[in-house]
Parts: sequence; C-alpha cells; structure tokens
Amino acid sequence: MSNALERINLQIMWERLIAVVEEQGQTLMRAAFSPIVRESGDLSAGIFDLQGRMMAQAVTGTPGHINTMAASVNHFIEHFPPETMAPGDIYLTNDPWMGAGHLNDFVLAKPCFLDGRLIGLNSCTSHLADIGGRSFGPDAADVHEEGIYIPPIKLVDKGAINETLMAMLWANSRVPVQNEGDIYALIACCEVGEERLSTMMKEFGLNTLDGLSDHIIETSRSATLERIRAWPNGTWQSEMMVDGYDFEIKIVAAMTITDDDLSIDFAGSSGRSRYGINCPLTYSQAYTVFGLKCIVAPDIPNNAGALEPFIVTAPEGSIMNAQKPAPVVMRHIVGQLLPDAAFGCLHQAAPGKVPAEGTSVLWDLSLRGGFGHHQGANQTQFAIELVHNGGTGGRPQGDGLDATAYPSGVMGSQVEMTESTAPMIVWRRELRPDSGGPGRYRGGHGQIIEIGSSEEAPFQLAAALDRIVYPARGREGGKDGASGIVRLSSGIPLNGKGEQDIPPDDRLWVETPGGGGYGDPAERNPAALAADLRNGLVTSEAAQEHYALASKD
Repeated sequence: MSNALERINLQIMWERLIAVVEEQGQTLMRAAFSPIVRESGDLSAGIFDLQGRMMAQAVTGTPGHINTMAASVNHFIEHFPPETMAPGDIYLTNDPWMGAGHLNDFVLAKPCFLDGRLIGLNSCTSHLADIGGRSFGPDAADVHEEGIYIPPIKLVDKGAINETLMAMLWANSRVPVQNEGDIYALIACCEVGEERLSTMMKEFGLNTLDGLSDHIIETSRSATLERIRAWPNGTWQSEMMVDGYDFEIKIVAAMTITDDDLSIDFAGSSGRSRYGINCPLTYSQAYTVFGLKCIVAPDIPNNAGALEPFIVTAPEGSIMNAQKPAPVVMRHIVGQLLPDAAFGCLHQAAPGKVPAEGTSVLWDLSLRGGFGHHQGANQTQFAIELVHNGGTGGRPQGDGLDATAYPSGVMGSQVEMTESTAPMIVWRRELRPDSGGPGRYRGGHGQIIEIGSSEEAPFQLAAALDRIVYPARGREGGKDGASGIVRLSSGIPLNGKGEQDIPPDDRLWVETPGGGGYGDPAERNPAALAADLRNGLVTSEAAQEHYALASKD
C-alpha cells in the first residue's frame, strides 16, 4: 500500500473509532435512568490500547469525566493485569483518586477481545444520583461520610454480574431503582463499545490496535507540541479569589511554556477545606488541561498524545491536591474554576486570545425530600440533582454565551424532566437581565429559576454554589458579571453552601451569575446594544450607567 493510501486508510479508521465511542456515549444517554446523564450528558466514553492509553473519546461528555477516565484505566490494569482478563469481565470503581474525583461517579472498564485475543479496553463514566452518606452536599467531614466507597472490583465476572455488589448499592441509596438502571446502562455502554470495535477491526483486517494507536497518539502529540511552540517561552502567574466554604479560597497559578511542554503549578494556593469542596489532583488536572487545550490546541483530538504535553501539579494537602480521606464530593466548586486561572496566565503570555472569566462553576441544585426530618406520611421520597448554568465570559471577538456550561459542557436540566421525575414545580426559568458583564463584548447572562414542591411539603437543598461573593471578572476593560443569588421567594437569603430547608409555603429562588465583559463598554457596537435593549437582556438603566458613551453615538 502506498504511503498516501495508508494515511487515507488510517484516517478512515480514526473516523470509525470516533463513531464507535460516540455510539457508546449515546447508548449510555439513552439507557440511563438519572436525568443528569440522560438529559444533561454528564458522562464519558473512550477506547484504550493495551498500554492504557486513551485512543479516542466520545464527543458527548464532560472534561471532568473524560480526562480523569484517561488516567483511570491504568489503575484498572494495575489491579487486573492483562493476563488475568477474560471475555465478559467488566471492572468498576468510584474511588475519587482513581476515578472522576468523587464517589457519585462510577467508572467502568471492559477488556475487549477479538477471536479470543485481548486487543484493548473500553471505558465509561457516569454520575449516579445518590450513593448514600449525607447525600450530594458539601457538609461531610471525610470521604467516608459521602457515600459507599468501592475500590477497583469486578462488576461482571466472565458475564456473571456481581450480585453482592448490586445488593450493597441498592441498600445504600435513597433512589436504588435509578442506581440499578444507571449501572446497567454503563454495562450496555461497555458491551456496545466492544462489539463495534471488534466489527471495525474485522472490516479493516486488523489483528491488533498497536499500529493505529501509535499513529493516533504520536500524531496528536506532535501536533499539540507544534501549537505550544507557537506561544512565547516564559513563566507567567495569575491569582483569583473564590467564595469557598469555611474560608475564602485563593487560587495561584504559575504557567511555564517551553518547546517541550506547557506546565501549570498551583503552589501558593489555599490548603484543603474541612468540607467537601476539595479536589483530588486528577480532577484538577482534568479541568486545567481542558482549559489550556481549548486555547492552545483546540483542533487536536483529545487522546493520550494530545494530553501528554500539558503538565499540572499542586502541593499535597492543597485544595487542588487533597489527599485521601478528604471530603471531595463537590470538587467541581474549585476544579471548574481552574480554566479561568489558566486563562489569566495565557492572557499575559499572549493578550487577545482568551475570554473574560465566566460563571464556570455549575449551579447544581441537589434536592431531596421525604427522608429524615422531612419525612411525611403522604410525601414522595426523592433525591434529584438539577443542573443549571450561568453565563460565560465575553470573548475577544464576540459576546459570552447565555446560560451555558463552560468548562463542564453539561446541558441544563429541562423543566419537563424535572417535574416528571420529582414532586417539583418549576415556576420560573428565564434569562437574568443585566447579569452579563458590560464590555465591548458583554458577558453571557445567567438565569432566574424558581422551584417549589408540588405536594406542599418541605424539601432540602444541599447547596454548593459559588461566584456569590467573587463574581466573574472582566478583561481588557470589561466589567465584572453579576454575582449569583440564592434565597427563598419570600426574600429570606440562603447560604451558598450547606444543607438548608425550603418550607412548604415558600419556594427556592436562584439567580445564576453572569460572565465578565471583554473590552471597554464604550466601544460596544450600538446595534448590539440596541438588540440587547429590545430583547430585554439589558435594561435602559444599565445601558445609561455602563454604556453611556456607546448610547450617545
């Protein structure tokens, strides 16, 4: 085969791999019971070679799942050496330091066989709504209070499911039916991946993935290094403050670019919290690298080769590298802000290439009712996690995005799904005027959400919300986005963190934050400002205050 034909063949095989992993992801979404997976896409799926290197990942998924999964398969290989793997085996763990950063994320890995020979592995991750403990909130003192902890274990042994493990999971959840359904969806994801991978290899006459894997990973690594070398060499530092829980958190990032790699070190950042907002290092690495890659090498496929040139470190015991058994269930509070810290460094290295800060942190509303002191004779027992988003930062060439989850990519919970899966009524869900930071390109807007019980019964919010004290900062003269607000509809304020009751005669009122603006507001295009006024996104009062010069033009 000529060199040109060989490259065409490799490209076709690469596209088939992407089709395989995306079908895995879609299988998981279609089969999942939990709305956060089925509707919001909080998952990952990928194919790995026998060295544990991620070859391809599904387009559907979150960086916190995908980039941690890229490292977790190596842990499975260490615990289950290839010579012990058998057809029909599937492995599972929710160890936060081996998997996706907290106990609610279950990571599965399945050895893939072709004609009886081990050829690679596939893996997937998704979020389970409730796995016991103090529920999905930040108030636990250590990881053991946060739910059932599962080390790497065989979920399926040569086709036979581990009934003991399933019984334990059933007994330790407030929503056992959802959990069981989600686990079977994960299994289906793995099985579809193996079937489609073996079919593809037969079509192309492959007996091994080694050559294809080497090509994919080396090509991606070389292309990523080429993108890094287009940036200036040097070291830059940025700092940001975030709300925290027991104390305000300082994030310090030092970025160094050389011809061989791009590294970020978080030395000097705050130490670990006593509450569950700490990050295992693998989660900090996942989101930091994702943010860097979005700016430096956005066109390079995400695999082991593309990830290798990015190095992220943090001192042990810091909030970005909390050691077991630190509580970590709400690790997204810090982890999803790390791209903004990285952008602060990239902006200094090459101004004009990164957006302003955004909300960044998902505004998860972890709600439950009918348990403990909320238990009532006629009250439905439920535990649900609603995902809502704020605005992203204004960009060098355009406005920020409204109510959009960056960097997580998780889609917002839909009203119909919320009301069909829990005894809740969503009374209001609309864009929040004036929440996007003013600028030449304004920040994206947040949302106003009002939720109450449909049974006139109390329910509980386990809050883990941020950007309430410290809003998203503008860049290049742009102004800050609006801070988030959480309160009762009656006006009584609620805390951004911790377990709180919503009375039966009141409602939960949430205003998600807006993204920071980019550039001088006086330079905003008058037509863009007029459109915002016409659409009710900017009030006339805010236009006069922040866009006075633009409104005079």
